[in-house]
Order: sequence, then structure tokens, then C-alpha cells
Amino acid sequence: MNDIYPVPEEFKKTARTLEADYFERYQQSIEQPEEFWAAEAKRLDWIKPFTQVKNTSYDTDNFKIEWFADGELNVSANCLDRHLKEHPHKPAIIWEGDHPSRHKIISFKELYEEVCRFANVLKKYGISKGDRVVLYMPMVSEAAIAMLACARIGAVHCVVFGGFSPDSLASRIEDSQAKLVITADAGMRGGKQLPLKESVDEALKLDGTHSVEHVIVVHRTGNPIHFQQGRDLWYHEVITEVDEICPPEPMNAEDPLFILYTSGSTGKPKGVLHTTGGYLVYVNSTFREVFDLKQDDIYWCTADVGWITGHSYLLYGPLSNGTTTLMFEGVPQYPTWARIGHIVDKHNVTILYTAPT
Repeated sequence: MNDIYPVPEEFKKTARTLEADYFERYQQSIEQPEEFWAAEAKRLDWIKPFTQVKNTSYDTDNFKIEWFADGELNVSANCLDRHLKEHPHKPAIIWEGDHPSRHKIISFKELYEEVCRFANVLKKYGISKGDRVVLYMPMVSEAAIAMLACARIGAVHCVVFGGFSPDSLASRIEDSQAKLVITADAGMRGGKQLPLKESVDEALKLDGTHSVEHVIVVHRTGNPIHFQQGRDLWYHEVITEVDEICPPEPMNAEDPLFILYTSGSTGKPKGVLHTTGGYLVYVNSTFREVFDLKQDDIYWCTADVGWITGHSYLLYGPLSNGTTTLMFEGVPQYPTWARIGHIVDKHNVTILYTAPT
């Protein structure tokens, strides 16, 4: 391999990774994969250091692919706690609302405190290590907080795209046997409201969803919604009932981190389970290398958290590297087709990761 896409001279002036370094690292990854991935893994904080990089067997009677299997770590701590000493006040998430007049900036310290609080909320309402939690959310900061809170206590989050129907939501609740659902009264997209809580209510009327004990609702639009006493809880109320100290749960590298369902375009949606250690090592490494990351970058991935790109390159990849990540609630054409350019200028975005559709 000796051909790469030509790098513009202006990019070369500020590039962190030079061509020669890239080819050297690529060659090591091919010729010495265990040493390569061990070095990448050691960039993270481990509660219990691993002694073996991978353990694989392709025997049909004993098939397994394990990464860092005797190590322990916590994804939330790697995304938050370890950055607090050096840059607690650095923006972790820049949230841009559907309407251009709405935005907020959350520092790493503020995000850490919010995540700890919500992790304690989850524990208060019966969620513990291994339990499944479904998120059916708009692109608001509370979605990121909920994902990181699940990771902090070892709960397995399952994010369902907010545009899916009540039937699709119900099938994922049933399959995952989720104990709790997190949603919003409604979402905003292109100036229009999406009745998310109404869809959750419809889904929970269907067979197979009786594993759900509570629904936590983010107050996004303030529209009247059905509220079932004993089951439904307001996010802004329960978050005040707990403190902001929540030690991270030690997680074996092979413990589940999240389940994300395939779209179902070729049959019944399948829940793909991602484990803790191998996943975080991979997204931490690929995010840093692919985007030629520098510590002062303002990064924006336009993906929704309902998809794997949103998990990996909007949330976990950036935050585990201590990078400021931008989260956009709306669509590129609202209120005008210039919205993306306006957001880039408004927040001084230095890296834009998007798709042609």
C-alpha cells in the first residue's frame, strides 16, 4: 500500500499525522496487530489493566472473539472523569436547537455532574448493571446524558430512532426486555413537532412491552401529554431528587455497552450487541486518526444518535478523546438551506463530518 488521496498543502501545514507516520502505523497494525491494539487500548483509563489483547476461536463448537477480556474499565469515566483535571471548563457538548435562536454549551464538568445525577436517578428507579434501557429521544443533550449515565452504572442502552413508529418501538422494547424508557414530550425537527410521548404510550399498549416499569419524560415543548401516574416521571423533577456523586461501575471489557437494532430493511430488525472494551478502544482510536484530531478542534457529526455513526462519532469517539462535539437537533434546510454554513460559522466548527443524504 503506497497510494493515498492527495492531501492539500493547506491541510499539511496543520496536520498532526504525516504520511510517513501513517504508513508506519498502518504496517504495524497489519504485521503486529496485538502490539498495535495494546498500545491503542493503553490510551484509555483501565480500572483493572488487561493482560491479553484478544482471545479468538473459530471452532464452530467454541466460537468466540474476545478483546481485552480480563480487563475492566468504564466508558462514562473515560469520556468524562479523566478530562476533569486538565480541562473541566472546556465545552464537551455544544447543542444547537432546531430553531437558530436556541443553543447551549455544556462543559465537561457540567456534563459529568448531569450524568452522575441521572445515573443516580436510574438507580433510584430500579435500574442496575445489565438492565436494558430504551431511549426514544429527539437530538437533545439529555439523550447524550442518558447514554453516558447508562454506561456509568452498567445498564445497557438501546437507542431507537425518534422517527420510528410505535410498532417499531414496541418490537425493540419487547426484544430487549427493557425495564425503562426515556423519551420527551415531543421533538422538534424542521419547525414541526414530533409526538414522541404519544408514540411511547401507543407502543406500551401493545403485547410484549410489559417489562417497562417507568417512563422518564424530558420537557422539550411543553405541549399537553398523557401522564400515567406511577409509571411516568418528569426528567426535570427526578433529577433534583438525587446528588451528583456516582462512582463508575467497573465493567469487564466483554460486558455489554449497548444494543442497536438494524433497520429491518432485509427482514426482522436484529439487535447488535456492542461490548465495552473493544468498542471504546476502536472508536477512540479511529476518531483520533481519521479526523486528524487536535485538542482545540470543534467537531460536528451530523448523524442522529439513533444510528451507529451517532453513537461512535458524535458521542463516544469525541468525548473519550476530550473533544468538543456539536449536537444538532434540526435539519439542514430549516429555516433555510444555508443552515449548515450558519452553524459552522456560529460555533467555529473546524471538522464537519456529514453525508450527501
